[in-house]
Amino acid sequence: MSFRLSYRADPGNPWFSWQYVRDNSDTILAALRDHAWLTARAVLIAALVALPLAVAAHWYRSLAGPILALTGVLYTVPSLALFAFLAPYLGIGALTVLSVVVLYALLVIVRNALAGLAQVPPEVREAAEGMGYGRWGQLLRVELPLALPGVLTGLRLATVSTVALVTVGVVVGRGGLGQLIFAGFQNNFYKAEIMTGTLLCVLLALALDLLLAGLGRAVTPWLRGRVR
Repeated sequence: MSFRLSYRADPGNPWFSWQYVRDNSDTILAALRDHAWLTARAVLIAALVALPLAVAAHWYRSLAGPILALTGVLYTVPSLALFAFLAPYLGIGALTVLSVVVLYALLVIVRNALAGLAQVPPEVREAAEGMGYGRWGQLLRVELPLALPGVLTGLRLATVSTVALVTVGVVVGRGGLGQLIFAGFQNNFYKAEIMTGTLLCVLLALALDLLLAGLGRAVTPWLRGRVR
């Protein structure tokens, strides 16, 4: 997805300009939508991969170490190096960006989901067994609901970090708001363009974090009573 930016010379080159926002509103909104859509898809894919890994590590303790080690190694690889490694195989575009940010989000979600599952009290599991629940029944009806706070914490951390990481996708042509930031540097260090992209990244991360926090409160009403 390419963005055509109109650049207007600003003698003062301020860090923020409403004139720039008005003149480029369509471009800015397109970059924001692209950034939010990439983030949402990446976190969803990461969750669909990470949760089964966390369950496997919880059920089979011998797998916990290798799973955490593998996701940890992926997390330590510099993002630019990972983009450079995957781009020749996956091409220039959204697929490469999604692949990189998903790999980075795995560790955060796996670790927090596994911690949430481990915190389920043993007596609760024993009671579930006494009621006739099998392994899957315990997982779906007892353990995962009680582990939701940990899972949601992982999702919130992964979402915020993904918003930041998507901007680096500009190196393969799909950076969302990173396109604005990078273009600002290309346009003779046009501060208004750089600051607009940066502020929107921060606001997007904050909005998504608050949304997930509200979702967490809605699905874990018993925790609200505990806080009081």
